[in-house]
Amino acid sequence: MIALIVIIAIVVILAIWCVSIYNNLVRMRNNRENAFANIDVQLKQRHDLIPQLVATVKGYAAHEKEVLENVTAARAAAMGATTINDKIQAENQLTSALAGLKVSLEAYPDLKANQNFLQLQGEISDIENKLAATRRFFNSATKELNNAVQTFPSNIFANMFGFHTEPMFEVPKEERATYDKAPEISF
Repeated sequence: MIALIVIIAIVVILAIWCVSIYNNLVRMRNNRENAFANIDVQLKQRHDLIPQLVATVKGYAAHEKEVLENVTAARAAAMGATTINDKIQAENQLTSALAGLKVSLEAYPDLKANQNFLQLQGEISDIENKLAATRRFFNSATKELNNAVQTFPSNIFANMFGFHTEPMFEVPKEERATYDKAPEISF
């Protein structure tokens, strides 16, 4: 009789442990999805500001048509992306296009002094800073999920229930060299 009670207690403890691991994996996946929802809010604001910025710049830089078209096309692709992974890739392309626009703007001192442009540039800069913060939170949530999916014993349950490692929201490799290089300062 005592052996039966011990066996039942062990089975109950194992069941509670398994449920706990599964629920933890679900919480981590939901935390990651929530973190990306926060990124989506910032991206929506970014996407809403880009047409205004492009329209302002067009007035000054009519011959920089290709740069403006790249930004517009990248924005459209970013807005059309549906999965988290597609959005990550599309947003990295948009970030590259915006960087190209910033470089192009250096040739227009009058534009850089325009109040509308300065306000839009400030708003985009603010959103980019917020995006950086939400990306860090997203990457932290992704790392936590990936660690749980890859470490024992939760990896057993992760494999059984279809959990898998997820990609981080990182700077594209081709842009990393730009960010790793110290800025040049000249007077």
